[in-house]
Amino acid sequence: MTELATRAQAFGLIAEGVAAGLSAPWRLYLARGCRYLSLSVGDRAEWNAWRTHLGCPELSVRVYDAGGEIRRASVAEVVLDGCRISVELVEEVSTADLDRLLVVDPTSTEPEER
Repeated sequence: MTELATRAQAFGLIAEGVAAGLSAPWRLYLARGCRYLSLSVGDRAEWNAWRTHLGCPELSVRVYDAGGEIRRASVAEVVLDGCRISVELVEEVSTADLDRLLVVDPTSTEPEER
């Protein structure tokens, strides 16, 4: 497959998703040589819709400090026809969200023993 055909295929994949009713990514990055395609989306619903549409089996989450703000980056990836495709969502996270990570069973009303 030539680079032009691969680029057309990558953009066609995104066009198919948008035509199927998915929100257009707010940022799209296609690396030279078409070996990496990255989509950035605006919210968790869009992220879930795109990763389902693309069939992304690889998921990763990273929480980091960005100059006093806590952010969570969720990334879903899949390799199609030799092209690694990732769907990324970056969200602001409050300290209340972090406190929930410390709870073993959020549905339990019993206090935890430490």
